[in-house]
Amino acid sequence: MRLTKLLAAALLGLSVGGCATTTPAEQRNADEARCRSYGFRRGTDAFSKCLLDVDLDRAAELRARLDSPYGPGGPGWYWGRHGRY
Repeated sequence: MRLTKLLAAALLGLSVGGCATTTPAEQRNADEARCRSYGFRRGTDAFSKCLLDVDLDRAAELRARLDSPYGPGGPGWYWGRHGRY
């Protein structure tokens, strides 16, 4: 069990380290641009909610990838397109 936790922590560290191509400031700018593209105006409650929703969506997507039965990378090329054995 301890080895499993250690392996999971190592995989998480590698996956997060590999995705660090954008800085937090760049991510914030991209999120703001996305919310503006939806028609929300900066400084409004709706704009703040949009930013929150975008962040929550990103966190949910990360959780879904990490909770996949195949691991963070998905089934891999060797399982085929539909995850069949």
